[in-house]
Amino acid sequence: MAATCVQGNELCDEPCKKGRDVKEASTQSDSKLQGHVPRLSRVNLFTLLSLWMERFPRESPDNPDDHPDDHPAVRGSGLVVVREGKVLGLHSSGPELHAGQVAVIRQGGAGLLGSQLYFSRRPCATCLKMVVNAGVSHIFFWPGDPEVSMLRPAAPGSAPDRAPGLSPKAPGLSPEAPGLSPEARLDLVATEKLKANSRAPVCVALRPLAPGMAQYVEQKSRTGDFMERVQEDEEDFSDVFSRRRRTHLQELSQEFLIASEQQHRAMLTHMGLENFCEDPYLSSLRHNMVELVEVLATISAGLPLLNHGFYSPGNGSAARGPQPPAVSQDVACHCMIQATLLAYRTEDPKVGVGAVIWAEGESDGCDGTGRLDLVGCGYNAYPVGSQYAQYPQMDTKHVDRHSTKYRYIIHAEQNALTFRSREIRAGQRTLLFVTKCPCDECVPLIRAAGITHIYTTDQDCGKDKGEISYLRFGGLQGISKLIWQKCPPVSPTLTNGCGGKRQRRGSHSDQERHDDKRLCCPDMTPDLSSPLPPVC
Repeated sequence: MAATCVQGNELCDEPCKKGRDVKEASTQSDSKLQGHVPRLSRVNLFTLLSLWMERFPRESPDNPDDHPDDHPAVRGSGLVVVREGKVLGLHSSGPELHAGQVAVIRQGGAGLLGSQLYFSRRPCATCLKMVVNAGVSHIFFWPGDPEVSMLRPAAPGSAPDRAPGLSPKAPGLSPEAPGLSPEARLDLVATEKLKANSRAPVCVALRPLAPGMAQYVEQKSRTGDFMERVQEDEEDFSDVFSRRRRTHLQELSQEFLIASEQQHRAMLTHMGLENFCEDPYLSSLRHNMVELVEVLATISAGLPLLNHGFYSPGNGSAARGPQPPAVSQDVACHCMIQATLLAYRTEDPKVGVGAVIWAEGESDGCDGTGRLDLVGCGYNAYPVGSQYAQYPQMDTKHVDRHSTKYRYIIHAEQNALTFRSREIRAGQRTLLFVTKCPCDECVPLIRAAGITHIYTTDQDCGKDKGEISYLRFGGLQGISKLIWQKCPPVSPTLTNGCGGKRQRRGSHSDQERHDDKRLCCPDMTPDLSSPLPPVC
């Protein structure tokens, strides 16, 4: 199946004609793992990260009147800023600013010059004029409901900003779009003019998944370190993964997928994407969108916040003594899924590892991430510019040590630190989320870099596997370690990572998840009776 891409009125096989020569010159290489494991394309990885950033857990104010919703038609959005293959920023709409505005404020025009932006929705004119003015090179967006919603206004008393997107049962657009608001019409005209006069292409770029990718993601999510710990601790495991996947798929489908081809065609027409409105382009577009949503739901299900979360060893007592909560469990889980998405770009033929580093800044309220600023992210890969099979691929099962990969692979933590987008300041809480226990090679680097908190799994902690060992992590001092484990029998307010008021929009609190397993009942399957491609 060909790639889904449109620029202006032309369809092409590349993300953009002007972007064909763009290479990953400053990050891990782009070699293909022929004959090994499938991997996410850069376009799909950044697209999935943008969708996930839209769902960054939001802070719930004690008094809802403190933040009145003056613009209910404006949808929250996520944004990934990329330059030369390196992720410079992960942003989410805040209480007052849109994601594009947040990126300009956080990084400035110089920081955005020549970068590529991946939006979870088509940016509105307010954002588009600012990022175009900053000199970005490409603007990609998810072809669903735009930032200024084209959907009919919600009924009185509802909260459309809490559940963006079109529910399969909700009234949608007809071809004539009688429910299109005046604000949406004005914004469409303005964005079209900005797009036509911008040097930066504003387009859609989605890629089909690599063959076997969906099955590979499900296998890794179902049998990974996080689910392995859940299975060890739960007496009645009863396939938690499948039930959580169905729940996540229902939520993500309602937010990011359009219920029917007729509604989707009308929306694309109003956004100036007429070339997508006829088959085979529409079917290809919708198929690629569903595939990516399924992958996101599968990865999300791999960290079920039911009876498990990230806690310090010894019932909440960190290595340096009791520490205040760094982030809530919802935020910790969200950031770990970011790292997991990155792990599927690995060049390691056996073990994919992803890492994300966030630092707590001084300002709050600008970004939907609150005080958190992105420091860096990475995945395990061979050195920059390497080609396929240039370095050994073998692991510890092979006798010939000269043929093993371990002396050549750059670890996820090492790449996140090497290609960081900002410096780590002394005395600032800096959080590392990594999908596998840091090895002995990375532990001293993490300590020297000034990381204050590590969120990870300890399934390999204390093990010596010959070419790679995990002996030093257990005795690491001076850094708070928060391990994926069963909830300790202490008050959540006294445990690292449990405090705070942030919750994912529309989600249940940690305590509700602990007390009520009915959240995962098998009958909570997504209602996809519309003409979308079948799910699983």
